[in-house]
Amino acid sequence: MEQGNKENRGSTYAMACAIITSMISIIFGYDTGVMSGALIFIKEELEISDTQQEVLAGILNICALVGSLIAGRTADYIGRRYTITVASILFMVGSILMGYGPNYTILMAGRCVAGIGVGFALLIAPVYSAEISSAKSRGFLTSLPELCIGIGILLGYVINYFLGKLSLKLGWRLMLGIAAIPSLALALGILVMPESPRWLVMQGHLEKAKNVLLQISNTEQEAELRFQDIKLAAGIDMNDSKEMVKVPEKKNSGGVWKELIIRPTYAVRWMLIAAVGIHFFEHATGIEAVMLYSPRIFKKAGVTSKDKLLLTTIGVGITKVSFLIIASFFLDRVGRRRLLLISTGGMICSLLVLGFSLTMVDTSDKELLWALTLSIVATYFFVAFFNIGLGPVTWVYSSEIFPLKLRAQGASIGVAVNRLTNAAISMSFISIYKAITIGGAFFVFAGSSVLAWLFFYFFLPETKGRALEEMEMIFSKYDRRNVTTGTDPTENV
Repeated sequence: MEQGNKENRGSTYAMACAIITSMISIIFGYDTGVMSGALIFIKEELEISDTQQEVLAGILNICALVGSLIAGRTADYIGRRYTITVASILFMVGSILMGYGPNYTILMAGRCVAGIGVGFALLIAPVYSAEISSAKSRGFLTSLPELCIGIGILLGYVINYFLGKLSLKLGWRLMLGIAAIPSLALALGILVMPESPRWLVMQGHLEKAKNVLLQISNTEQEAELRFQDIKLAAGIDMNDSKEMVKVPEKKNSGGVWKELIIRPTYAVRWMLIAAVGIHFFEHATGIEAVMLYSPRIFKKAGVTSKDKLLLTTIGVGITKVSFLIIASFFLDRVGRRRLLLISTGGMICSLLVLGFSLTMVDTSDKELLWALTLSIVATYFFVAFFNIGLGPVTWVYSSEIFPLKLRAQGASIGVAVNRLTNAAISMSFISIYKAITIGGAFFVFAGSSVLAWLFFYFFLPETKGRALEEMEMIFSKYDRRNVTTGTDPTENV
């Protein structure tokens, strides 16, 4: 037994690092969850319009887009670990401003600062987790940030329910302000973690990188093999592990963008298409409308009192966390691509049912208990299917496919698209459903989900069980014929 514990000490340490890193995602998730309930009380006290609510909800994602683009370069310059610290500090400042919130302007300022922190967090947590994990456990560890977002959203919903009983002036300010405490704790706690060995190799700190690999690997042999693979991917001479190697073109930001966008290789072009596509469809399928505006959806369906609205919303959070936990164990067994197809297929069916039931409620003069029940059940099924595949796979897939020198800034493009799409949905959902009915809005999301399923089926190869250093080979041999028949494009290599 003792021998077994020693053999697993590296993977256990890597898991601990990934869990601590993922705590920043809990803070982000909490902000998303708590805002859905806080909007009810903010509207009442500050007397803001529906348009102001949309802007308040969506501005975080616009700022996150900026944050994610800055974070890619920051992560390459100061390292993955210190980038997490920067994200934590931004969250803390944003939470303090929102908790103070004497008026709409200060509240917006807090959301903007927190939004930049969101951009940093969404980029760096999965990238760091991917870079310290082995190929066998990467799916599980890289999915932890998404699981932590779900836990944070659930915590936000629960806090809404209890703090919603306080006075109008105090309740929503506490909801938004208490996130500053864990943000400060994480900013300090992250300093005891090791830096990403892949980033250390890029900087030429080979001895430090090898020491970290010895900590996060189960055996010295595994550490040595991973070390050699990383050096090879970084273009470092395999015969001299102690030499401080500088590779100027890899650290040149202009060169990175040129290799990503202007003159990408065949493999990098497909990686970028895959990353942008999966991030776009994560939110174009409507999940943000459900997570942020679920109280409005349930109110439209027929739930009336604030307590019942907030309780029903807690059910959304519980469903999300439960299926994220299930997904984290399936990612390395079932595979990314298969989970995406199952997930998106279930989302299409759920959205069609939700659109139908809400349309029936909207067009009826009577209270339809069956339509109310069907709306709630369809919402829970939609959240379940999203979180068993598309939710966690998006972050795992986009953080693992890019080459080492392009990973941080390649992932940042995906995150920027993610936040832009999220902002477009969160800032327009109320206006859209007022224009085409709330049922019609979910029919549109169902159509978007059909397009997502087709994109995943034809354009995304499987990456399960492959080392990060193998991704270029997978995408350079990418062939839609291989993907659609379910065969491995690298099996003959």
